[in-house]
Amino acid sequence: MFILLLSAAIAPGLALLSYFYLRNQMDTEPRRTLLNSFIFGAIITFPILFIQFILKEEQTFSSVFFSNVIFTSIIEEFFKWLVIFAAILRNVEFDDPYDGVLYGVAVSLGFATVENVIYLISFGIDQAFMRAILPVSSHALFGVVMGYYYGKGKFSADHQKKIIFLALIAPVVLHITYNSILMMEEYFMYVMLPFMFFLWWFALRKVKQAHEHLVEHLSRINGPMS
Repeated sequence: MFILLLSAAIAPGLALLSYFYLRNQMDTEPRRTLLNSFIFGAIITFPILFIQFILKEEQTFSSVFFSNVIFTSIIEEFFKWLVIFAAILRNVEFDDPYDGVLYGVAVSLGFATVENVIYLISFGIDQAFMRAILPVSSHALFGVVMGYYYGKGKFSADHQKKIIFLALIAPVVLHITYNSILMMEEYFMYVMLPFMFFLWWFALRKVKQAHEHLVEHLSRINGPMS
């Protein structure tokens, strides 16, 4: 039973990571680097959960909305952003704009997968499908957006710092919106479904733009592609 639960918790993250990896038809990012990014994302789950636990026990925030929506969104996206900034951004294998998307997705899904394992162990495998559709996929899409701006910022001649800062702000805003919808309780699905459609559209648009930046980047290096 435990193996089945573990498989149900891990499978959505690996499937989504494979999906975005296979969408990169022009270049192949080293799998070891992606695996390391996934592991980094998994590791940060524990300090994030620890901080959230301590603040909850200490009753630091009087507002449930601020604690569950604002603070949770900021701390989760900040840690993911920090991992990419500190451990991946200057990696020599981060050598084209689409790599940002892959690293953003890998870090986000590392976090989401560990969080999913903990949740399913606590609440049971009955929640596996809904967890895959909402939290795991939303984290992947937040990662796409974060990674897109990291990739654009790293290879941009102008406003590099502003674009990399946007790699934090954009997913934070999306995450706050997502968590706000969850607070609607029994009515949340009426708003969540259109939001998830928007999130997928927005993220896939960023994937397309990242490919366009990749073509431009390769053209500058190798000359126009035939």
